[in-house]
Amino acid sequence: MDLILSIEAFVRVADTESFANAARQMGVAKSVATTRVKQLEEHLGVSLFHRSTRAIKLSEAGQSYYGSCRELLSRVEDLSLRSQEEVTSLKGTLRIHVLPGFALGHFSNALVEFRGAHPKIEFDVHVNDRVVDPVQEGLDLAIQIYPAASNSLIERRLFPVRGLFCASPKYLAEEPLLETPLDLLHHDFARYSYYPWGDEWPLINGHERFQISLRPVLKTNSVHLLLEFARAGAGVVYLPTMVAAPDLLEGRLQRVLPNYAAPPLWLSVVYPASHRSTAKVKLFIDFLLTRFPSEPQWDQALGLPPVDTSTVDE
Repeated sequence: MDLILSIEAFVRVADTESFANAARQMGVAKSVATTRVKQLEEHLGVSLFHRSTRAIKLSEAGQSYYGSCRELLSRVEDLSLRSQEEVTSLKGTLRIHVLPGFALGHFSNALVEFRGAHPKIEFDVHVNDRVVDPVQEGLDLAIQIYPAASNSLIERRLFPVRGLFCASPKYLAEEPLLETPLDLLHHDFARYSYYPWGDEWPLINGHERFQISLRPVLKTNSVHLLLEFARAGAGVVYLPTMVAAPDLLEGRLQRVLPNYAAPPLWLSVVYPASHRSTAKVKLFIDFLLTRFPSEPQWDQALGLPPVDTSTVDE
């Protein structure tokens, strides 16, 4: 029995609650993962899981071993990359999930920059708006606007994601004047479907907060579809500044209701706690934290004041 491989199988099964998912993450057959866990149980003389046709759960003994085994795996991987020669020639694949609104332009440019310094690190990047659990999906990290969903995940905040109302100059020249949020009720409005407040919008004007019901003619999980909707003069949209900034700065869109905005959200890096000491994961997260300051360059270019962190959703 290879004790380290058996411990790895045990930890991955515990994380995913599935022998099949654990085997897929390790790149082995399900029978191999099952055998490795069985060998570890025989070595320890205890049953590590309660097994049924519906679920696989840690036994009391498994719970007592889990934390130490996960920490041991992290230390083993960290030790294997400790020398300076290995650090400067890091290699392997980082599996990442990232939002489309961040992926196009901002993340892609950062990726090119990172690979210029670490060309032996490869990337498998999944781009969509679906909220994922990195453990269940076999990912090294996810870049998302929602917090970590479980205690087995770690969250590192990058920057606030701010939004604003905007429309094309053509649309604004032909439609009723927009002076207050209530005027939006007389306009075609489009929004991102994954905003946490749905159609009941909490808006901020300085220190004033109030709520308004906005029924969209279009809701979509694609912020780039919203951008095209606005460019076409089809209505008013609420866009993240990291998507809208180029069009606003070049005059293709104009900001409306500039004194009103929904609370900012945080863009965060979420990753399994078992990866905390993985050298290439730590290196890439540290790079992102340096590359993207807490006051993003696109917000600064739009002349937006620093975010009041008391308005940022937790």
